[in-house]
Amino acid sequence: MAALKYAGMDDTDSEDELPPGWEERSTKDGWVYYANHEEMKTQWEHPKTGKKKRCAGDLPYGWEQEIDEEGQIIYVDHINKRSTYFDPRQAFTVEDVVIKPKRYDGNTAALDILQGRDLSDKVVLITGGNSGIGFETARSLALHGAHVIMACRNLSRANKAVGAIQQEWHKARVEAMMCDLASLRSVREFADSFKSRNLPLHILVCNAAVCTQPWSLTEDGLESTFQICHLGHFLLVQCLQDVLRRSAPARVVVVSSESHRFTDLRDSAKQHYWSMLAYNRAKLCNILFSNELHRRLSPYGVTSNAVHPGNMMYTSIHRSWWLMTFLFTLFSVFLRPQQQGAATTVYCALAPELEGLGGMYFNNCFRCLPSAQAQDQSSAASLWQLSEQLLTERSA
Repeated sequence: MAALKYAGMDDTDSEDELPPGWEERSTKDGWVYYANHEEMKTQWEHPKTGKKKRCAGDLPYGWEQEIDEEGQIIYVDHINKRSTYFDPRQAFTVEDVVIKPKRYDGNTAALDILQGRDLSDKVVLITGGNSGIGFETARSLALHGAHVIMACRNLSRANKAVGAIQQEWHKARVEAMMCDLASLRSVREFADSFKSRNLPLHILVCNAAVCTQPWSLTEDGLESTFQICHLGHFLLVQCLQDVLRRSAPARVVVVSSESHRFTDLRDSAKQHYWSMLAYNRAKLCNILFSNELHRRLSPYGVTSNAVHPGNMMYTSIHRSWWLMTFLFTLFSVFLRPQQQGAATTVYCALAPELEGLGGMYFNNCFRCLPSAQAQDQSSAASLWQLSEQLLTERSA
């Protein structure tokens, strides 16, 4: 039977070019073998180089192994509706089969990190996923097969974001659910609704935030920035930690900011309130929370890392302060794309080299040291205790 053709996939360099009448195929577990059609025989070694090869990694999203009518393995690209005997993964010689982690930086986009990944077995929950880097995180994961749930306070905007992703890829499994972090009642109702569906939860991204808000109290009597950025997420994780543990290995990614370095945990009185200081303090809480969460849940297969999405990036969280909006508009030519802003979140959520690792802080896909107070274990334990106390007082 004539070999199936797939445009662009049979190009080889001079060293690996096969003699006439030879064909490269692979077994189900990725080992490459060579078929000599003239002599009707197969062998493991390349007929020119004498080396053995193996395909490494997962099949790209949309690809599937199947068996043809003659019992041969073929690879079907369901997205482009094409088939080939050639394994779409890159083949490595046996001595090179151990894949080194790729290096990423501030110019890396989230979709670059996910290239070739099939996430169809993952369920992901993202707070505030309807705009900004949260949307790009949700979009990137959904376009690679993950079942993505956006937990948002504005369902109208969230459903528009869902529609935008599904318009890009009609099979994307993405949906929106109501969750207002400014309401502890809403967070509990969301958690109950999520748990009633009996879904696993492999990745939880604590992304939602507000910045430059004027002084205000939530319905629970707490300062808004603190509750939305920290305490609402703390309660959400508390409510879902049993699901995370059952889904292990699972990961939590907490979106913080480099601005955590310019504050401490001392609470300011209302007359001394400054919105940026409140935001910085909430971002410090994010790192302390992530570290303590990892310490408590890592024995159960749940890890947590905090991330800084990147500098000079405009998102809707700055909309409450006209000066910040003006400055971002003025310097818009220097702003980083939000796809790059989502990269560090995606990296911490899925990088194979971070399996089982946590309690760290990442910037531009690199681990870096946060401030001294963000590393302080006693501060993390005290914040955890305070957060539990605040929730207990408001549930009574």
